[in-house]
Amino acid sequence: MTARSTRILVMSAAFLAGLVLCFGVVLIVTGRLSSPVAQQIAAIGGPFKLTDQNGQTVTDQDLKGHPFLVFFGFTHCPDVCPTTLFEVSEILRALGPDADRTRALFITVDPERDTPAVIKDYLSSFDPHLSGLTGDPAAIAAVAKAYRVYFKKVPLDEGGYTMDHTAIVYLMDKAGRFVSPFNLKRTTDAAAADLRRYL
Repeated sequence: MTARSTRILVMSAAFLAGLVLCFGVVLIVTGRLSSPVAQQIAAIGGPFKLTDQNGQTVTDQDLKGHPFLVFFGFTHCPDVCPTTLFEVSEILRALGPDADRTRALFITVDPERDTPAVIKDYLSSFDPHLSGLTGDPAAIAAVAKAYRVYFKKVPLDEGGYTMDHTAIVYLMDKAGRFVSPFNLKRTTDAAAADLRRYL
């Protein structure tokens, strides 16, 4: 085989590989072929059974028909959690009457300290549409795994402990499917308008 023939063969193979790759991307974008990323996104969320701040059982089925926000944190959190819950509260207030058509969940990653009574007291500083959920360690570990949330107990030098955890607000649609991380780094009105699109 001549050098020219080899060059043509290599160029043809490269062209075909590019064509296959391009076709695959088109299929993924149009939703006709699932990608690992799409499957991972779809896998966020799932069934759970926890207890709210009023001692009532709450499951994923109770949320069907409502878009909802989910944030994992803990009541002893010094900064990220109260700031996030304040921002979510402002969005719920901006929704006005439409806030009754959505849900917002604060799920503790510290069930050892965060009893329903503790969570109820903590949430009294925020919008009343917020629900705080807790459960036994196994139930919390299961829901955290379903939402791909990392958390870990970290001992403090002076005694006691704090919690490292993922600090993402998840937007879920009316069917309980993950939509995207919910961006709080924008104006309250813009965030409220975005959430209102899923009502």
